[in-house]
Amino acid sequence: MSSPRESKVDVLIVGAGPAGLMCANALAMAGVNVRIVDQRPVKVAAGQADGIQPRTIEVLQSYGLAERLLREGNQMHMAAFYNPSPSGGIERTNRAADVTAPTARWPFEITLHQGAIESIFLDSMQAHGVEVERPIIPTSIALSTSEAELRDPTAHPVTVTLKYLAPKDGQSDTEIVKAKFVLGADGAHSWVRKQLGIALDGEQTDYTWGVIDIEPEGDFPDVRCKTAVHSNNGSCMIIPREGDLIRLYIQLADSDVLDPATGRVDKSRVSPEKLLAVAKESFKPFEMDAKGGKFDWWTLYIIGQRVAAQFSVHERVFIAGDACHTHSPKAGQGMNASMNDTHNLAWKLALVLRGWADMSLLKTYEFERRKYAQDLIDFDKGWSKLFSGKPRTEDNQDGVSHQEFINAFQTFGLFTSGIGVHYAPSAITHSAHQAAASKLTIGERVIPHVFVRAADARSYDIQDVLPADARFKVVVFTGNVRDAAQAARVQALAEALDRPEGFYHRFGHGAPAKVFDVLSISAAKKEDVNYTDLPKFFRQHWSKVLLDDTDLYARVGGGGYERYGIDAQQGAIVVVRPDGYVGAIAPFDRLADLDAYFASFMVA
Repeated sequence: MSSPRESKVDVLIVGAGPAGLMCANALAMAGVNVRIVDQRPVKVAAGQADGIQPRTIEVLQSYGLAERLLREGNQMHMAAFYNPSPSGGIERTNRAADVTAPTARWPFEITLHQGAIESIFLDSMQAHGVEVERPIIPTSIALSTSEAELRDPTAHPVTVTLKYLAPKDGQSDTEIVKAKFVLGADGAHSWVRKQLGIALDGEQTDYTWGVIDIEPEGDFPDVRCKTAVHSNNGSCMIIPREGDLIRLYIQLADSDVLDPATGRVDKSRVSPEKLLAVAKESFKPFEMDAKGGKFDWWTLYIIGQRVAAQFSVHERVFIAGDACHTHSPKAGQGMNASMNDTHNLAWKLALVLRGWADMSLLKTYEFERRKYAQDLIDFDKGWSKLFSGKPRTEDNQDGVSHQEFINAFQTFGLFTSGIGVHYAPSAITHSAHQAAASKLTIGERVIPHVFVRAADARSYDIQDVLPADARFKVVVFTGNVRDAAQAARVQALAEALDRPEGFYHRFGHGAPAKVFDVLSISAAKKEDVNYTDLPKFFRQHWSKVLLDDTDLYARVGGGGYERYGIDAQQGAIVVVRPDGYVGAIAPFDRLADLDAYFASFMVA
């Protein structure tokens, strides 16, 4: 064998599941030198995670990837709830909207198997020249102990040894990679996490569930809805899938799965046929069967609820996704939490690697996502308990009442949809001046709303002019520029923003439009205003001027200032982070606060 190869890379990602692929794709799109390795010889073919929540659809849209997801996936709009019937068996007690998040741009979940979701990322990465290298495993990781090296963003302080499991003829099976940053996105049993000695805090629950993917046969009327079944025989859940598939989650009794000698789960005691037999009991008096006796996929799991004690070591090696938090799949959070972890991290890495942001920016990854993971576990504990608990009946007054379950379903709706994610104040989330845009919450994602483009009256959702392109968006709500006094204020603001010592030029690195994308939204009407009425600074391209007005047929648009809580006489400046979250807001006369905001983490 030839001697080991040596190489250098900016970011090495271990693990090509949803978290790793989201990160690799975002970094590839940002022009970062990134590699991603995985131990599986091929990508996931079937099964695994499958639910995409409304916020995650918005995030995928910000990378230009939602269209394919919407085309290929199944949409889950309605939820149904079944409980024990007084006459035996189960009966439907309610139907409700599956998503309870009023501002969701796509108010439904999408279900599609993980392999198809991974393909969307793989094809996008390939277009940017990045492919998953496989089958490869890391065998050692070492981090420099030199303080100077750890602080220097241009250094390569992480050394990872990779082992090729199927090397080409004459090729060494070993490679030594020197990386600036490493991401462990290698799942719940993360090798990276274990090598770094990071503890997972939390516990295993007593709930054991089986999962089967089938094409159903029978007379159950809500087979195409997200359905929660509480029966005296145990709980079940239906998740409708692409095509005619459905996924069944089936609660199991200890006697079904535990080895009496060891007390541990013994997968050999269970089969997909046995799981279906348990489900059939729970669905009575309805019929539920697998078409042709065929199972597309199946598995077994015990719910564990744990969060890693830290998400990074020296801001050089990070962990994301299941490597840093595990919880039950039934609230449909796993893959969503994982992809949003690395959506949060990728732009921060890109800005540091470009030399535009200070290393301290990377500390906000753990600050923001660990708190989210802990909230997720707290939510999941309550949800799993309700889901796995016995239903309340005449004989069991301590059981879970239907009302309790519905209330939780709706209360947690903002959380499960991802729409309610709120990042606490930090260097990149300044909570001052919330009143200037009172309904656009600082630390939350920009609420979708349709505006029309001044140049051609074409309507756009604001989220579509805020793509995840690693740039900060400076959105200036100019008020009505047809009013002479307001036009003068806007002209003065343009001159103030364009001054050499202001943040735009100070942190613009000679090409500020690559760092900041300036958009203006006027309260003037499309019939009256020309995009050229705005100062040049606010129309650096003809497409950058929007109006808070309806489209030409009055079908969409209008009312945006009101929706965001912005006074059209006063206007406001809204800074949107590259991940689509509101970072700071300022009135026209408080530009110094925005200068201070950027100075706290950007590099001149």
